[in-house]
Order: sequence, then C-alpha cells, then structure tokens
Amino acid sequence: MASTASHLVVVVTMLVSAMAVVAESNTLQDFCVADLSNAVKVNGYTCKDSTQVTPEDFYFQGLATAKNAANSSTGAIVTGATVEKLPGLNTLGLSMSRIDYAPNGLNPPHVHPRASEVIFVLEGQLYVGFVTTAGKLVAKYINKGDMFVFPKGLLHFQKNIAGSAPASVLAAFDSQLPGTQSLVATLFGALPDNILVESFKIKPKQVKTIKARYQPKK
Repeated sequence: MASTASHLVVVVTMLVSAMAVVAESNTLQDFCVADLSNAVKVNGYTCKDSTQVTPEDFYFQGLATAKNAANSSTGAIVTGATVEKLPGLNTLGLSMSRIDYAPNGLNPPHVHPRASEVIFVLEGQLYVGFVTTAGKLVAKYINKGDMFVFPKGLLHFQKNIAGSAPASVLAAFDSQLPGTQSLVATLFGALPDNILVESFKIKPKQVKTIKARYQPKK
C-alpha cells in the first residue's frame, strides 16, 4: 500500500511539474521591453521598468527606405529590425528585416540558427532557395508580391537576377534575434588553414587568398 502511495506521489509531482513548464511558456505580463543597458542577459534581455516605457520602445522607421547596395561587396544590404533596434520585441518571438539588392546582387548562403524566415518581394525578380539536410536544393524564381519560406537552420540564399534593376524584400522571423551565420565568411574567417585545406582539397596559398577577404584588417 505504501509503495502504491509513493508511486502516486511521484506521478502527481511529475504531472504538476510538466503543467508548470507548459503554463510558464507564456508571458506573464503585457510586455517586456528590453533594457538594452543592462549587462545581465538570460536567454534574452531583462525587462525595462514598465513605468519608464515609451511609445518609442515599440517604434522603428529603419525599414521604410531602400538602401543603396551598389557599393556592398556582395551587392546586398540587410537592415534588421530585431530586439536590438526595437526593444518592444523582447520576449515576443518575432522580428523583421529589409534586404536591398543591387542589379545582380547576392545575399550569400547563410543560416539563421534560431528562426525560420519568410520573405515578401517588394520589387524585382529573384532566384531564391535553401538546401535540405539531405543535400537537396529547393529553389524558385520569385517576383514582386510573391512569398517564399526558408525553414529554420537551413542554408539559404537570395539572388537578384535582373542585370539592370535593383530589388528588395521584407523578411519576417519567428525570433526576436534570429542570428546569422554566413557560410563562406564563417568558414574562412574562423577555421584554421589546415582544416580548410583538408575540407576543400585546395592548396594552402588558395586558403590564405580567400581568408584575406574575410579577416578583419589590423
């Protein structure tokens, strides 16, 4: 009998714990405007004193104007509207960005480790796609008014295929801070030469040439 009672207590305790985890997954306040000045960060930003919140904490104009991507090294400029620029996004699990492309501009292969992404074409025609973990390319030509989705954590890219006209898209993410890792910049900006030589089967001189483009100038 005692054994049965003990087992029941364990089951009830586990059930209550599980319910608590589920219940606490939702926010327990109207908002949590990020206190960007606080050095303490626990999977996000601490909350600003609610009595100090202003409408400006929920407002951002940065995506309204197209950027000139002609002088960008890849022909594309990303303007982010994450929690770091829009503090009211803190704990809400969403953010946006605008990407402007020069003619033939490319947003090089990259991943967002913390978010899926959906883009809406404002202007132009692009070739976009992602690569599955099985190595399959899922790509399509898209036009003004079209949308395309990039699943979380998968390598993807966007290329403006017009040789004479710029293009632009709006991107939405299911994270307040999606994070971005550029494939080439990350590999050649961080990994040791010998690892790159063995991985790509190229000569050390070639590695150094490519690395010189991505390492910060002293």
